Amino acid sequence: MKRFGLVGYPLGHSFSRGYFNEKFERLGLSDHKYDLFETEYLKDFPALWERYPDLVGVNVTVPHKENIRRFLDRLDSSAHKVEAVNVIKKEGTKLVGYNSDFFAFKQSIINYFQGEVTVNKALILGGGGASKAVEAAFLDLGIKYMVVSRQKLKGDLVYRELKEDPSYIKKVDMIVNTTPLGTYPDIELKPDIPYDAIHAEQYIYDLVYNPEETAFMKEGRKRGARTKNGLEMLHLQADKAWEIWNG
Repeated sequence: MKRFGLVGYPLGHSFSRGYFNEKFERLGLSDHKYDLFETEYLKDFPALWERYPDLVGVNVTVPHKENIRRFLDRLDSSAHKVEAVNVIKKEGTKLVGYNSDFFAFKQSIINYFQGEVTVNKALILGGGGASKAVEAAFLDLGIKYMVVSRQKLKGDLVYRELKEDPSYIKKVDMIVNTTPLGTYPDIELKPDIPYDAIHAEQYIYDLVYNPEETAFMKEGRKRGARTKNGLEMLHLQADKAWEIWNG
């Protein structure tokens, strides 16, 4: 048996197990299995590899993408670049961390615009591991950005500053939500920003993919903005993870 899985907490919203198990069935890989490893505390992470000696690799999701690095033997250049890990591969006796979120977000943006990316300035909501992947992609694409977080240490702005000066919202071409706010089952939640400043010339991108349209996206659509959820990014990063595990 070759076992794979997802590490994070909580995981009730995740489509990853279904996506990979369907892939295994499609490819005729009856000896492959994908599990959900709900892990509230990372101190429990090393025990996974002892409990499942057939574990080949895992995906990592919120809230562990940054802190899980200290449990790994080595980081790939992609994880160094982003300073976060969302793919781990067991290589011999070593655990190696990679980042496929960066690749996936960048490719999904290119796909979104079907060619030339016309975004010059962006706001990134959230300062966690997913935010770092978006930052790295924006740097590669030449897009200027500011990070909005609850704590000044994690970003350029705090949410209060957006309320005091909504022009921060009005002046950008794209707003990306990298927080888990609005994820099933808490679908009514959304980032605390002045939504009336959103306008029809903007792009709203939510990394959340369950539900299909989040409360954040609905607010953007009501004001004429173009919206996109994170499902394509999920598929792209999953396929990249599969490539890493089989490399």
